[in-house]
Amino acid sequence: MFSGKTQELIRRLRLASIARQKVQVFNSALDVRYAKDHIVSHDLSKTPSIAVSRSKDILSRIDPDTQVVGIDEVQFFDDEIVAVCEQLADQGRRVIVAGLDQDFRGVPFPVTSLLMGVAEFVTKNLAICMVCGNPANRSQRLGAGRKVVDVGAADKYEARCRRCFKR
Repeated sequence: MFSGKTQELIRRLRLASIARQKVQVFNSALDVRYAKDHIVSHDLSKTPSIAVSRSKDILSRIDPDTQVVGIDEVQFFDDEIVAVCEQLADQGRRVIVAGLDQDFRGVPFPVTSLLMGVAEFVTKNLAICMVCGNPANRSQRLGAGRKVVDVGAADKYEARCRRCFKR
């Protein structure tokens, strides 16, 4: 968390729009931290999006002339998201996905791992550890809680490096 994933997704989607490419953006209906009809970065950059409850709902909401598809917080989607992304890419659309690769325990999210395996390009952003200032690739949950998916921001999580991360 806090590595600029959504901010980078928004930047790439804006570049596609500037190039006059038709863009559609999707997010999980689970993620209502900032807005239901936008993806929003922690610095409050935003772009309109369509919230879907199931991955396959993306296929029914995609416009025929869409060239670029953005998907934010991919870790909140069901297992079908991999097949959906593959289908969109096979149709000649550019698919840009952002999301966490690990949960608060440091365990990889299966859908993110699978998507990284089939992607043409993978960019891994690192945050800054809130304890020591080193590069951070983990999300430390603050407080108790056992649920793997618990949507939150700085109120529930902070970035940690491997050394400062506590399981």
